Amino acid sequence: MTRDPDSPPAPELLFLLGMAFQLVLTEFNERVADAGYPDLRPVHGMIFQILGADGATSSELATRLGVTKQAAGQLVDDLERRGYVLRTAHPAGGRRKLVVLTDAARRHLTLAGDALHGLEAELARRTGADTSLLRTELLRLVHGLAGDELPPLRPVW
Repeated sequence: MTRDPDSPPAPELLFLLGMAFQLVLTEFNERVADAGYPDLRPVHGMIFQILGADGATSSELATRLGVTKQAAGQLVDDLERRGYVLRTAHPAGGRRKLVVLTDAARRHLTLAGDALHGLEAELARRTGADTSLLRTELLRLVHGLAGDELPPLRPVW
């Protein structure tokens, strides 16, 4: 396809991906805050998803988030103070602690999931985009760059 020389060039793929991420994340954060969770950031939701039903150690969280053990420990400390996670004895024993979700975190995950699915459906209606096709293509791009194992999504926001 030939570009009209009088029109500005289209933004590069990297910038389009970044802008889309920023816009969707901002809208998602606003919806979650409006629903009663203004104190949580996306990284907290990522931690909740990683912990899931079985929990994880702070070291395992660090690896999955792509951050240092110290940073993961600080995040866990903060979430524990706010009542979203608990440190419990690890089933394997020893000094390790298992970080598990509280009911407050589980409620947040449910609400955040509903908000995200609602936002995705709304975006599909507003833009006419096939979000399942978009997801498939983005997943193909990620796997093409990273291979079979998905890399951590580092919390840079």
